[in-house]
This record gives sequence, structure tokens and C-alpha cells, in this order.
Amino acid sequence: MAKENKIINIIKSRIQAAQNGTLFFNNSFPEFDDEYVGQILSDLAKDGIIHHLSRGVYLKTEETRFGLVYPPVEDIAKAIARRDNAQVIPTGATAQNILGLSTQVPMNAVFLTSGSARIIKLGNRTITFRRAVPKNFAVKGRYTSLIVQALKSIGEEGFSEEDLIHIQDIILRHPEPDTIEQDLAVMPSWIRKIFVRTLKTSKQ
Repeated sequence: MAKENKIINIIKSRIQAAQNGTLFFNNSFPEFDDEYVGQILSDLAKDGIIHHLSRGVYLKTEETRFGLVYPPVEDIAKAIARRDNAQVIPTGATAQNILGLSTQVPMNAVFLTSGSARIIKLGNRTITFRRAVPKNFAVKGRYTSLIVQALKSIGEEGFSEEDLIHIQDIILRHPEPDTIEQDLAVMPSWIRKIFVRTLKTSKQ
């Protein structure tokens, strides 16, 4: 019992020392058994020290009169991806919002994942992880990948001159020379033309 209390106190003290917005998982304390850690985290959630988001996913955050204060959805998605050793990509309206193509914050943030499909509730919002085939992760550049996902959701016919100016600015501000050649080879042809035209203009 003394040993169990010691482990509980170690985990509890680390959580209390962590910043608000930190996610905890069963494997966040690798020196202890995952299943046992899961039981402790579940008990701490019942005590209100952390908050249960989804199976095996807990969050340390403050609670205001407006509800819990959540970290950005992209940070939550990345933390879960690291835990699962999986890839995630914001897609659709989520990618558009991250890039500033849309000011509307989607109530359901959607990410493609190479891991398990799941839905995580954040108050009145949700994060949806949709399992995707490997070809969806062929584009490696962070900003390039976001641009491709955002433009695919807008579509070639719905793509405006204002969108083009905004995208060109992002491409020029965030060059990804280590991955761009490979990424150009695997992105849709109409999106490739935007990149090629933008990059050519920047060299003139």
C-alpha cells in the first residue's frame, strides 16, 4: 500500500506541476505500468484534478464560469498522434481556418490520421480523427500539406483570386526547400500549378 501511495503521489505531483493545457495518457509515465497509470488517472479525473476527454486521454486545465479552457485543437491532435505514433493532418474547414483562409472556427475539427478513428468532445466542440490511406500523407511539408488539404476542400472551381493571393503569401513566407520537390510530384496538378507559378515568380 505504501508503494502504491508513493506512485500515486508521484503522478499527482507531476500533473500538478504541469502547465494548464497538458495532455496525459496511460503511457505518460513510462516507468510505471500503463494499466495501473490508467486507473490512477481515472481516479484523479473523478477528483477533478484532471479532466477525461476520451478513452485514455486526460487534460489538465482550468475551469472558468464559461467552461473548461482547452488548448488549440491542433495541439491536442498532435499530442494524440505522438502517443499513437501516428500521422495527423488537419483537413477541410480545419485546414482553411489554420491557414487563415476562413475566419470561421469549425465546431467539428477534422483531422486525417494513420492511427485509430475516434471522436473527442471538447465542450460543445469536437475533434474527429478519420482514418486515411497512406497516400493522404504523401505531402511532407507542414505548410504545403495544410495548403493541399485546404485547397482540396475548397475545390478548383471555388478557389478565388483572394484565396490565391493569400496562399501565395503563405508559400513565400514558409518555404520548405527540403520537401517541396517531392511534394510537387504527389499533389493534385491544379494545386501544383499554383506552387510552381508562385515559386517561379519569387526567383525573378
